[in-house]
Amino acid sequence: MSGKGAPEAGAPVDASGLQVVVIAGMWHDEISDGLIAGSQRALDAASATWRLVRVPGSFELPVAAKTALDAGADAVVALGVIIRGGTPHFEFVSSAATDGLTRVALDTGKPVGFGVLTLDDEAQGIARAGLPGSQEDKGYEAADAAIRTALVLRELRGE
Repeated sequence: MSGKGAPEAGAPVDASGLQVVVIAGMWHDEISDGLIAGSQRALDAASATWRLVRVPGSFELPVAAKTALDAGADAVVALGVIIRGGTPHFEFVSSAATDGLTRVALDTGKPVGFGVLTLDDEAQGIARAGLPGSQEDKGYEAADAAIRTALVLRELRGE
């Protein structure tokens, strides 16, 4: 696992006034619950207003993200867990989720924090889920990136 090159975690930003929707897939409870908890920590520390929406899986993240942003959310945090199996399904779902979320961000002009874990096995997810003993907290990182980007976009737009 490589966290090499990750930015240093600084003080939380003030995201009060931002409306954020955390959208999480339902697969792999332990890992997804850890990602959600990490996002919650980041959003609460930054004083953002947020709510959680669950979707069946990672494939459904883009359409839910687009709907949330079109409905007025300032940012979305997309959380999912895709574990490689013995069929090409992994590649199809990973590609659809990644490409779809990128398209949503570009089409809406609003940030989508990317917290979709694409893994070879469950152990890699546990290591990245922000759980006790995890080496990384990808839920926190995705939420932090979404709110920091939303604030940058506001500044660029002169809001």
